[in-house]
Amino acid sequence: MIEPLVTIRGLCAHYGSVKALDNITLDIRDNEFFALLGPSGCGKTTLLRSLAGFEAPTAGTIYLAGDDLLAMPANRRPVNMMFQSYALFPHMTVERNVGYGPARAGVPRAEVARRVAEVLETVGLAGLANRRPSQLSGGQRQRVALARAIVNRPRLLLLDEPLSALDRNVRSQMQTELKRLQHDVGITFVIVTHDQEEALSMADRIAVMSHGVVQQVATPEDLYRSPANRHVAEFIGRSNIFEGEAEPRGLRVPNIGILPGHGEGSYLVVRPEDIRIAPRGGLPSPVLTGTVVDSQFSGGTTVTSVIPDNIETLSRQPISVTQPGFPTFAHNTAVELAWPSHSAVIVA
Repeated sequence: MIEPLVTIRGLCAHYGSVKALDNITLDIRDNEFFALLGPSGCGKTTLLRSLAGFEAPTAGTIYLAGDDLLAMPANRRPVNMMFQSYALFPHMTVERNVGYGPARAGVPRAEVARRVAEVLETVGLAGLANRRPSQLSGGQRQRVALARAIVNRPRLLLLDEPLSALDRNVRSQMQTELKRLQHDVGITFVIVTHDQEEALSMADRIAVMSHGVVQQVATPEDLYRSPANRHVAEFIGRSNIFEGEAEPRGLRVPNIGILPGHGEGSYLVVRPEDIRIAPRGGLPSPVLTGTVVDSQFSGGTTVTSVIPDNIETLSRQPISVTQPGFPTFAHNTAVELAWPSHSAVIVA
């Protein structure tokens, strides 16, 4: 069995009655792109800052490659952190910004120049070494900050919402670039984000956090298809959630009967793309009937909203059904819905 690069056991951070971290236990693998995902206030940034040495946990341990990280001051840890603001020196060129850290550490000038040239080539900025930050786009400034963070090849790179300042198109491009760079440089990345799409698109594994507690650690696919509980199901992707009592064939819901699914708990989760929809009489074994109240085309797919008969979803929202193509059902159309039992999971 391969030993993890980072081992976190029983980590707590309490501020009076507030439990920012509540008995966190995690393993992060070598050369892994790992995401800490959750809403504001869930503890993900406190955990990241504890790894960096900017926060002092009240209990627990963190080991990096077998070394006690909490026993090291922040400036001695083989860890670097990239902040939201990038924090570039405006009066310095790209080359000097990236080489600032090694130069301050006493690395010989020729070696600094070699490292800077190498890392600027890696991040695609080799031709911009003499520009200042004000002469760069947002995406280019982000690459400079990344180059500065990896120029000394830390064992662990921490990224605190690094793409939040970028517009949608540049952000999507940089998600792809970050994943490529992580693979190329062979450094373990730990990213903090509240954006589920960002985490799903980049991370090898994700820890979903809530109220200082890790709810589930899994690959993006496993989080989406097999959420550990209702919180994860609601936070990861769009979902339709029903409440009832689990039975061997699914979840028994008042006023409707059994909805097909598998698992144990009180909530059935079915994803919009797993639901089939047809006009009344169009499905051989309908699960629910209802009425279309809205259809929204989003470029390639349509989300149809259906108010079911005799039942409410847990969120009191219409059932969402995602289909490829343009809207096919008019407002007030009577429809039937169905889904296979293997595609719906019952959770606690």
